[in-house]
Amino acid sequence: MPILDILAISLFVFAWLFYEPLLRRLGQGKNLINTDMTVIRRRWMTEMAVREVALLDGQLLGHAINSASFFASSNLILIAAAAGVLFGGDAALKSVEGLKVLAETTPVMFQIKLGLVLLTLARGLLDFIWALRQMNYCLAAIGATPMWAPPAVLAEYAEAAGGILNPALSAFNAGVRGYYFALAAAAWLLGPIAFLTASVGALVLLVWRQRRSRASVAVRKVRQILERQPVVHGPHMRNGAQEPPEDRI
Repeated sequence: MPILDILAISLFVFAWLFYEPLLRRLGQGKNLINTDMTVIRRRWMTEMAVREVALLDGQLLGHAINSASFFASSNLILIAAAAGVLFGGDAALKSVEGLKVLAETTPVMFQIKLGLVLLTLARGLLDFIWALRQMNYCLAAIGATPMWAPPAVLAEYAEAAGGILNPALSAFNAGVRGYYFALAAAAWLLGPIAFLTASVGALVLLVWRQRRSRASVAVRKVRQILERQPVVHGPHMRNGAQEPPEDRI
């Protein structure tokens, strides 16, 4: 493998595997969507625990489950397409050799490049599958919320439910992020320079969207508002009642 290709794949692997640790380090300053959303999701579970009817929360999580299912299905189709070309043998290589935009390469290098795309997509699929499983766990936790428990118990329960929801949506985000790196890996077919440029571009774009995009600014404001606003218990929890009213027994 040429030196330039080795350099390009080394940079890609570093950006792909060490992006999340880098994000956690950058998130210590709080100016990060992922960090702010962790707080917002925990607050969501806190509000859910003191709501009289958690129907809205179940619907919102159900929408997230549908989105994850859609992305997982799309990812599976892309994996099947990439695997079909990868295991298509010489016929698959000859079918793309005529494309002028692709860099000249050997059959082995072509398989390595396509295999990297396949590997990136496969990791994203596993993230989506894990996200779906955790979302279903969280959905069960929402349904099992003890409505008439004391406020201290509800606060503890909300913290536990947030501990399920945050990893679930973080796994979903990791699956979506896999598309960025899959596109960067696909750029290797155009040559090592394109691969280097795409890898650096994907990393810079992801970090910029986390810290400097308009969405990150808006999410940060939402977090700040929620941190100033205390949790207000509804009428069904008046006077810290621990038992449901008699007319609801």
